[in-house]
Amino acid sequence: MRFQLLGPLSITDGRDVVVLPPAKPTSLLAALLVRPGEVVPVSRLRQAVWGEEQPATAKAALQSCVLRLRRLFAKYDIEDRAVVAVAGGYLLPADGDSLDLLHFRRLTAEAEEAGEAELPLLRQALDLWRGPLLTNVPSELLHRDEVPRLVEERLRVLERVCEIQLARGRCRDVLVDLWEATRVRPQHEGLAAQLMRALYRVGRQNEALAEYRRIRAHLRDELGVDPGTELQELELAILRGDEPRGHLPATASLLSTPPASASASAPPLPASPASASPSLPSPPPVSPVSSSSSSSSDGRETARPRLPHVPGFTGRTRETAALVNHLGEGARGGSAPVLAVVSGGPGMGKTALALHAAHLVADRYPAGAVLLPMSGPDGAPRASDEAAAELRALLPSGASPGSSLAVLDDVVHPDQVRRFLDATGCGAVVVTSRMGLAALVATHGPAVVQLGALSPRESRALLTAVLGQERVAAETAAAHALTEACGHVPLALRIVAARLLTRPRMRLADHSAWLLRDLPARLALPDDPRMSVPLALDGALRRLPAPLADAHLRLARLDGRITAPDAAGALSVPETDAEEVLERLLDTGLIEEDQPGALRMNPLFRAHALHRSGRPGGAPPPLVTAARRALPSGAT
Repeated sequence: MRFQLLGPLSITDGRDVVVLPPAKPTSLLAALLVRPGEVVPVSRLRQAVWGEEQPATAKAALQSCVLRLRRLFAKYDIEDRAVVAVAGGYLLPADGDSLDLLHFRRLTAEAEEAGEAELPLLRQALDLWRGPLLTNVPSELLHRDEVPRLVEERLRVLERVCEIQLARGRCRDVLVDLWEATRVRPQHEGLAAQLMRALYRVGRQNEALAEYRRIRAHLRDELGVDPGTELQELELAILRGDEPRGHLPATASLLSTPPASASASAPPLPASPASASPSLPSPPPVSPVSSSSSSSSDGRETARPRLPHVPGFTGRTRETAALVNHLGEGARGGSAPVLAVVSGGPGMGKTALALHAAHLVADRYPAGAVLLPMSGPDGAPRASDEAAAELRALLPSGASPGSSLAVLDDVVHPDQVRRFLDATGCGAVVVTSRMGLAALVATHGPAVVQLGALSPRESRALLTAVLGQERVAAETAAAHALTEACGHVPLALRIVAARLLTRPRMRLADHSAWLLRDLPARLALPDDPRMSVPLALDGALRRLPAPLADAHLRLARLDGRITAPDAAGALSVPETDAEEVLERLLDTGLIEEDQPGALRMNPLFRAHALHRSGRPGGAPPPLVTAARRALPSGAT
């Protein structure tokens, strides 16, 4: 068995993970594990468990808490890791095999002497982190004193990874990590400097300078100081057009105190809601194309279309990296465009991810990048030749084949993409769809990115990026409750964050309680009908044939985990027919795979279905076997 400290405090045997409940024994265990193998004084443990208001019989209460912890160890067969009572305190022996924190430190120490293998070891160390630390540990002392120290260890490793990649010329590979890190830690000068250098070296000088202005404004507003010498000199080098030269220390220790130039090695500074992130984006309008100037082959200035920006994009790190790497292939030329399909249920952020990834590679497509809606508000498919004509009208005259990128948003049928590809000469095409488009995958072999709900870590990062670290950290449990209520669905989280951003005095716990009294009806913004979870899910159901929509509502009456026999009973159909219904719903993103032989319905989607079934006239009629002939097919 192994303790996992780098995320919610949990115990794992390598297959199953048990996240411990937010209780006093959990706080005691965390207080011992953050100082593994050390004697932790009794006074320190009492403060970690009870804070300033300790019980009158504190000594006996602590002994009782230790006993409960030992019983917990016995329950999970880890009695060999005993809590040892010593003079003045307690200690918990641990090593790299029994505690992920020590495994992380062992890998970083090995990396210092590993030469060319340093980067893989550091990446392996970073992979041990599973999200925000100790979210299930209700200890103010640990979150104040220990969590910032541990987070700083991770940041030093991340900086080193980015520094190695910058030195090797792999500037694009670090952009995603640096964008996310600088938004979570907006005052960190070392990360900001790396991001500026990476942006400059891939030809995005204006964005590099914008990053300098961002951190300068943040430091002035929060601390009343200007950026350090390194950042100031870097800005001047970019303004002069000089290549900014970043250092690559040969044997810099990741476990020692970081250099002063990092400037942000102290515990995290609070970020005000106003400065933590730009305003939250709404889904793009029907014609979301702006333009910039570019030179044609004869020297004339021509309009170069640009994609709408996605401010405050957070999470989806792996998906973004996969898309960026794949789309980069299109800029190298070839007989066929590079194709990628981003699919997922309503509100999962398909368009935002496609636009974010397209922005990261847009400089590789000199003719520009265009967002083309492929369906109307009612879900009716748009003609492919109409979209192709719009693309040709937006691109500069004389654009060479393969020099543009198109994002086809909300595709309904594979034929829309096939005909578009035949009619255009794009270098890359990104398709977003609520359907899996299996027939397109079979015939054209695109890269496939399927989006489900965000991870708990990504959900918290989204709230933190908008509301600021201080506000979220002050109500850890309430923030967790909010993300759970939202089902970790990006659209729902953005709506919640937007409401809280406009209500700076509202407690997260109060908003969570208000939300749960009428979920999901209250997940909507009154000034923008597009920002509404009920409307998004209603629209998704309207696109389905009535038998399939009715099946979705009936399956919501199960407990969220769905098997074929359970579905057959709920739908009153043979099991083979139930399996086909589940396959079709799986293709729409309204249910998702949980484990072999079982599917699950997102809790938010289930709440909406139950709410809709409870409306007058909303209860679904029985699903008859013959109705399966009307179910949609991904085949052409």
